[in-house]
Amino acid sequence: MKINRSGFTLVEIMIVVFIVALLATLAIPNLLQARITANESAAKATLKSISNALENYYSINSQYPSSTSALLGDTPPYLNTDYFSAPHQGYNFSAALAAYTYSIVALPVSTSTGSASFSMTTQGILMQN
Repeated sequence: MKINRSGFTLVEIMIVVFIVALLATLAIPNLLQARITANESAAKATLKSISNALENYYSINSQYPSSTSALLGDTPPYLNTDYFSAPHQGYNFSAALAAYTYSIVALPVSTSTGSASFSMTTQGILMQN
């Protein structure tokens, strides 16, 4: 009586594992870079939103707010999200505010969330540092 064995040999399984590992090695860095690029784009968009909120505040009050909390406290608020209290999409945001000038900075939380820092000033110029 002949025994019919079906299944994969150890060599076949090792070849499949090697191919999957090779594909993962090639794909993971590209996925991480795509995430960094997306975070950087989101940081730029957030800086523009904050700048727009500051300019709207200025147009009504004839000066910029003394703190970022003033952008959230009015009804309706100038900003719907508090970007300054916790990281937002891999970036920390901070603002230096005076009556007639401001500077907003976006710094990556780590090198895995962003590779560039950005800033925006009263003139509305977005700079990559």
